[in-house]
Amino acid sequence: MCQLKKEQQRKLKQVTHENRDDHWDKILSEIDIDYVPLEYIRTVIVTFLDGKQWEIDVVKNDNSETDVETILDNFFQEYEHSIDTVDFRLDTHALKKDIGKRTRRFLKVNK
Repeated sequence: MCQLKKEQQRKLKQVTHENRDDHWDKILSEIDIDYVPLEYIRTVIVTFLDGKQWEIDVVKNDNSETDVETILDNFFQEYEHSIDTVDFRLDTHALKKDIGKRTRRFLKVNK
């Protein structure tokens, strides 16, 4: 009986240090994102219809998040008819750290 239970147990895949980033890349690529907090955005890459590309660094400095949000909102309103695509580059290190913390907290509270 004990032997049978051991055989029926599922083996969990070990995530090693080498494939950890690939593991996170796969997780993040499968998520549909409708809203991204500014604290996770590193860079905004805007491609215009004429082929020009602007890279906007979003760095936390003395400005509050609402200032950065207002600046980006004004930028997108001003250029909305000439923008082809907008690409957001995330601070994946901070994102992974926060997801890990919140997951541990969730699992600890819901035992």
